[in-house]
Amino acid sequence: MDAVLNTYNFNMNNLQQNLELAASALQEADALIITAGAGIGVDSGLPDFRGNEGFWKAYPKIAKLGKSFTQMANPDWFRKDPSIAWAFYGHRLNLYRKTQPHQGFFDLLKIGTKIGDYFVFTSNVDGQFQKAGFDDLRIEECHGSIHHFQCVSPCSEDIWNASDETVSVDEEEFIAYEPFPVCRNCGGIARPNILMFGDWFWIHNRSNEQGSRFRNWISNHFHNHSKIAIIELGAGTTVATVRYQSESLAENDNATLIRINPRDYYVPNGGISIPLGAKEGILKISHLLQ
Repeated sequence: MDAVLNTYNFNMNNLQQNLELAASALQEADALIITAGAGIGVDSGLPDFRGNEGFWKAYPKIAKLGKSFTQMANPDWFRKDPSIAWAFYGHRLNLYRKTQPHQGFFDLLKIGTKIGDYFVFTSNVDGQFQKAGFDDLRIEECHGSIHHFQCVSPCSEDIWNASDETVSVDEEEFIAYEPFPVCRNCGGIARPNILMFGDWFWIHNRSNEQGSRFRNWISNHFHNHSKIAIIELGAGTTVATVRYQSESLAENDNATLIRINPRDYYVPNGGISIPLGAKEGILKISHLLQ
């Protein structure tokens, strides 16, 4: 983006003022867009994969292998060693299933419900928004979902809900045990319907349908000159998909970007910067709205 960035140092007065500006923007909004990266899940206890050190802290066994997140999040593992591939993704699947969303998710839903119209755009694959009660038809998961599977080959374009699938993982040895999830059509190895690195075989039909609904939703609001508040949470700069989406939407004259991020909190001109973690930032704004 060519936008000029606000990089001034914050003090408590700046922070309180921006929290109040964010609350005002939400009170005046006709619709809410929530854009979220991995950082929103940290307060729920999910691991922070920020850099190799953060990734290896979450997976010490992989640290011994010397493999980076980019190397592990690669579909080739399902072909050359599915026990390793499913150790990584099976652990994440089991972790996401048992993790409960933090209070910030529920406050976000209350804000969106009170405004009357909302949509979520997220690069997260963990399903935390759905678990918190957000309408599945108002969510775009641009990188797919770990809660849906597809064929590794793939033999077809089928995507299925994985709620009945189980993966047994020895976390100490970092290995998954057979039987691994299999394709419901050909019987070959299955994989999560997630966009991985170097991935030419991700079936993106489900995400495309979500994206089409989101684009139509945006188009209708922009056509009607709706006032739109954009709350961005936990979106980093390394894989900047979510940040680019937020800033692109905020270029509309009737849109206001509220960026909640403890580190990368600078915003384009006209945006509102909240240098806090996702949960703390949302709870503070929610308190002002009450």
